[in-house]
Amino acid sequence: MSSNPNSSTSSDEIYDYILLDFIEDNREQQIIEDALKYVVNTTMQQQQKDVPRQRKQREVIPYEGLQLQPDDDNGPTHHPYAPPDEIFDITTTIDPRYIISLIRKLLPVDERQGDDLQGLAEWSSSNQRPDNDQRANGASSPKIDSGQNNLNGTDDNDTEPREKTAREKAWEESGCVLWDLAASKEHAEFMVQNFVLEVLLANLVTSDSVRITEIDLGIIGNLACHEALMDQITSNNKLLETIVDQVFSDDAPCLCEVCRLLTLGLQGCQRVVWARALQSDHILSRILWIVENTLNPVLIEKSVGLFLAIMENQEEVAPILLPTLMNLGLPDLLVNLLSFEMGKLTSDRIPERYPALDSILRAVEVLSVTDDYSERICSNKEVVQMAIELIKIPEKTEISSSCVTSAVLLANILTDAPDLAFKLSEDFLLLQSLLDLFPFTSDDFEARNALWSVVARLLARVQEAEMRPSRLNQFVLMFVDKSDMIEDTLLESKQDESSNCDAHTISEAKFDSRTVAIKCIVKILVHWNRVKDEESVAYDDADNLEKSCPDERDVQKLLDCCLKHAS
Repeated sequence: MSSNPNSSTSSDEIYDYILLDFIEDNREQQIIEDALKYVVNTTMQQQQKDVPRQRKQREVIPYEGLQLQPDDDNGPTHHPYAPPDEIFDITTTIDPRYIISLIRKLLPVDERQGDDLQGLAEWSSSNQRPDNDQRANGASSPKIDSGQNNLNGTDDNDTEPREKTAREKAWEESGCVLWDLAASKEHAEFMVQNFVLEVLLANLVTSDSVRITEIDLGIIGNLACHEALMDQITSNNKLLETIVDQVFSDDAPCLCEVCRLLTLGLQGCQRVVWARALQSDHILSRILWIVENTLNPVLIEKSVGLFLAIMENQEEVAPILLPTLMNLGLPDLLVNLLSFEMGKLTSDRIPERYPALDSILRAVEVLSVTDDYSERICSNKEVVQMAIELIKIPEKTEISSSCVTSAVLLANILTDAPDLAFKLSEDFLLLQSLLDLFPFTSDDFEARNALWSVVARLLARVQEAEMRPSRLNQFVLMFVDKSDMIEDTLLESKQDESSNCDAHTISEAKFDSRTVAIKCIVKILVHWNRVKDEESVAYDDADNLEKSCPDERDVQKLLDCCLKHAS
């Protein structure tokens, strides 16, 4: 900060002049619009009269001392053009001076303002909270407060919130506008050029208001979505340290924003710097404590997403943070969270909790294939049971992503524990539910391969020759009922194979999971064709006979399709 005592005053005068120019320009624009409206109206009135058209002398419209001359095409000339070096070099529909004025309104209040400072510092509740729906670039936006301010997702404040002062309302409004503007790269860069990071850091350091902290973190989070600006945030050691310290807040919306920001940092080019800033046992223990003690579904989603970002970067971030997290009990925590969310799902479906469930499952799935730690997940019988339970759940549409992730998790577990496949092969409903998931994997090549892997492992244990006739009919009926889906999936798999696999992989395609699964289906269908006339099954009536016996033409059609793709 400059030691010149007049520097602050000079800066204020410059901003005041800018604001006055902005007001004057708007006033001139209004004058021109009024003049145009007047000319149009008088012209239309003249045309309505059935008289020869004559050029009418335009009247002078006085407006606060400024006059538009009738034949003056150059407009008012009492203001000179701005020097080239003072013209903002930014392409936007929003006046840059407006953005600067918003940043000024976020400046921390001075102690000489007395009541305003105290009121702003004590302001810990608001009618607005950020929207945690992530945009394509990871940005978020403010939204109306749900009233869930603490870790349990409820509002502990038994008293009515006090009326906010005019300054508080102005600060919140300005902050929320900047929060939204920061999602745009052009606006974000202009904000950083005009010292918004310094203003936000000052607020984080001096303010006790959780609402101010939340908005500050939300703005920084949106700024961090732009790679160049993320580098500037990371290079500011004081700002980085202050951001990390926010994990010790008890306010759920603030914690959601700090987890989002930390996740962005661990996914960026400077991820090692962020990982080292988090590597303290004290900080990691605090994050684990937050996840373990909160019931807020959004906070669970964001905090588990932070763990997911750590585990997904196996080369740089995971070696720094994952060993400590594992020693502090991360696997058990994830299993407990999954159990809790599964209980919520089976007892009362709450759509707001679906993202949290999906985030937890993804974290468990990634951990199941992480070197040195996969056994902690794959050997856990509770995890296996919950994955199967989720795969078999009816009405999968709303939670299809979680169901597919569960199937991928089961594929990983069967890779480490192949003997489990024999027991699961007896679960007919599981096999049927796995086939039902294929339509949800049309855009996910790896997930579809994982599904084929599980199906192949289960069908390979099926001994069709030892099946009872009723059991054999049950399998064939299931395959015929899903024949259209099987055919579509095989076509999609063939297309993905040609676009995602190299020549060597294609030449070895007959050994992949899909081929194994199709060959198993062929064996079952062929065996049914051979014994269908040899075995007799007792039925109560003709209707049951018709429903329980597959149609031979449908069976043959499916068999031909499978033979085509089995070679």
